[in-house]
Amino acid sequence: MRQLSEADRDAIRLAQAPQFRRWLEQVAATGGCAHPVHLSGSATTRDAATGEVLHHYDTRDEPGERLSVRCRNRRATVCVPCSRLHAGDTFHLVRAGLLGGKTVPATVRDRPRLFITLTAPSFGPVHRAGDRCRPRRVRAECEHSRPLGCGAVHGTNGSLVGQPLCVACYDYPAHALWHAHAGKLWDRFAVGVRRYLASAVGLAQSRFPDHARLSFARVAEYQKRAAVHVHAVMRLDGPAGPDDEPPAWGTTELMSDAVRASAHRVVVRTAYSPAVGELALRWGVQVDARPLRADGLGPDDEAVAAYVAKYVTKGAGETGAGTDYRLATSDDIDAAPVADHVRALMRTCWNLGVLPEYGPLRLRAWAHTLGYRGHILTKSRAYSTTYAALRADRAAHVGVEPEPGTVTEAHWRYMGSGYTPGAALIASGIADDLALSREFARDEMRPAGGGAA
Repeated sequence: MRQLSEADRDAIRLAQAPQFRRWLEQVAATGGCAHPVHLSGSATTRDAATGEVLHHYDTRDEPGERLSVRCRNRRATVCVPCSRLHAGDTFHLVRAGLLGGKTVPATVRDRPRLFITLTAPSFGPVHRAGDRCRPRRVRAECEHSRPLGCGAVHGTNGSLVGQPLCVACYDYPAHALWHAHAGKLWDRFAVGVRRYLASAVGLAQSRFPDHARLSFARVAEYQKRAAVHVHAVMRLDGPAGPDDEPPAWGTTELMSDAVRASAHRVVVRTAYSPAVGELALRWGVQVDARPLRADGLGPDDEAVAAYVAKYVTKGAGETGAGTDYRLATSDDIDAAPVADHVRALMRTCWNLGVLPEYGPLRLRAWAHTLGYRGHILTKSRAYSTTYAALRADRAAHVGVEPEPGTVTEAHWRYMGSGYTPGAALIASGIADDLALSREFARDEMRPAGGGAA
């Protein structure tokens, strides 16, 4: 007879508890969140005019005298159910900026729009997937006696893909510092696009906001070589934003020219360091700007929104380009489950982080993401709705938002987070059931021909 595991015994204990059914309702309400936050306290809703108590809730009546709420972590490696919810919100956020909805007019789909990709520059040759990696007619070696070429054919997930041909030749300080300045590179890139557009039509750069507004949503993705590149949706509106038509001179072709010109021109210089010198940081030479067209001849809008949403749930740990937790000591770098190339980047961030000239970059605090300290997804204010608005809409849909004319007084105290082994097992099953139910619902909504609903 098979001996029950600790998780099985714990699950049986929970199932025999008097309030097990109510506990299941709480888990289902969190969507099967893997690491819920537990709160104790109460909430009282009163009529704003009369002070009459309309509703009172107290966790003393709940299992364990606590209420569980979602952790809301976007990373799939931390919480799959919450990451699915975050990806869904991101899809609707990006989609609204492309097709309208969520307070954005449907006319935005006829505006000049681009799907752009900006890459990191080369910091040294790395192994590549696909055809022969780096073929050379004549064998040659670098100054460290390492081959400058590689005639092998690596699979997409090959262990060597993205790894330097010579670790000693690879410019790790430049890689780490490029990551630390990637946010500034994007800001200057966006400014450069506006300046190019203004100059191209004879406007003073300071007058551009009087004629047009540039809106965007961008997401960062780690490549195999552990370097971030950026995918972004960019749209041109009138000066008032999505409710305003762009000027007649605002065309997709002009925007594409502006994107390419700005990407090649922008430069960010690092602070001078006796150890590294002063570096001039730029985008990589590969720049892609694809028009998004309402006539369906360009990339599909919903596919672009789904593509962007896919990447917001991936932390550095899931892609292998770092960890999803901060590194407290240099020993944590040695213990991190990453490739040697990534470990070398972490170590570079750690070592550069003690230099006073790089103090503002907080390289040690961001060593787990290889120096990159930007948000995975950022957007301009006028692009579309916000995560907060989407959450408020969801709360109103399920009836947890306060009704107009009422006032709610709440007092909550943090009691911990996470599950016991048995509770985690049950919650995982509930999360899978909910995901399957949503998939069945989507299948029923699709047309008989199999197209997207």
